[in-house]
Amino acid sequence: MTLSIWNHRSNLHRTRRGIQEGRLTVGFIGGSITDARPRHNWPEPVIAWFTEQYPELRITVENAAIGATGSDLAAFRAKRDLIDTNCDLVFIEYAVNDEGEPTLKRNRSREGLIRQLLADGQRDIVIVYTYSQNMYNAITQGLVPDTINEFERIAEHYELSSVWMGLYTFEEVKKGKLRFEEWLPDGLHPTSRGSLSYGQSVIAYLQKELSHADHAVEADQVSYLIPKPLDTQCWDDVFDLSFHHIHTRGSWAIRRWPHLEWIDQVLETSAIGAELSFSFEGRGLVLGFDFGRSSAEFRYRIDDGEWQVMERERPSWVQDDGWYRLNCFGDDWVSGRHRFELEVIHGNRPECTGTNFRLAKVGIIR
Repeated sequence: MTLSIWNHRSNLHRTRRGIQEGRLTVGFIGGSITDARPRHNWPEPVIAWFTEQYPELRITVENAAIGATGSDLAAFRAKRDLIDTNCDLVFIEYAVNDEGEPTLKRNRSREGLIRQLLADGQRDIVIVYTYSQNMYNAITQGLVPDTINEFERIAEHYELSSVWMGLYTFEEVKKGKLRFEEWLPDGLHPTSRGSLSYGQSVIAYLQKELSHADHAVEADQVSYLIPKPLDTQCWDDVFDLSFHHIHTRGSWAIRRWPHLEWIDQVLETSAIGAELSFSFEGRGLVLGFDFGRSSAEFRYRIDDGEWQVMERERPSWVQDDGWYRLNCFGDDWVSGRHRFELEVIHGNRPECTGTNFRLAKVGIIR
């Protein structure tokens, strides 16, 4: 695959309809590079362009990006944060945050996310790729990094457009229009100037795509047949198990959770030895946590198998809590009924500074 910044594969039918009707909801999902909390991130100039270009348009923004999260968690958040909010246009940004994930897993979660968004009435999807220093060698050799190449295969299959924001800005650096330290002082997170370049690459795509008069459509002219999945085990059929279906022993409480906006409730304990268990119908399981240095570890077993001890990495940037972290226990089990058991432990490592166990999600893959 050759290096290409813009790949026009779809006509943004839903976006055009929203503009014609005077109302448009734009969604963003990705990691810290897309997160709304640094108010200079690239979605800001994109939204500003929409409001300037279409002054009569009532635009709603649903930025559902969360730092240090990947497409695995996104597959379980699509309904809550993008589908139920009726997004017309969704930008997906996970090429960087998925880099460290196994190829099979990240392709399944990415495709599952996309299929969910397409299944609930067609909405426009644009995949965007940012930059990490790990991509440098591939780009300078005229190659496409694996994490982007794999995403492009999915984009081609579903006829989704893509914008390689990272390559656009890399070319600006090569031309002397932008200093690298103005773009990525830490090699990953853009400054205001770097975010503006990212946004400008998306704006250039939108200007070209939305200027095509021959693409104008009426509401009843849009139809889309979702192709068969590339991987039949992609994460397109997932659901959350209610905490009320979990059996506990020890000191536990379900708490409303105002500390992270993307978590509604947690099942919490700080008691070493506290236990939980549940059964479910499916072929895979993920658990999501409000995680940090003060988090407890745990041991677990599946279907009465051997007990396994969880030892999660705690990078230097991790605070005591506040990281919405997902752990996947498998997605290719025999479909049917399974049982999961867990016991809270301290962790007994210098970086384990507490025993806070805060379960935010029990996700089932069917």
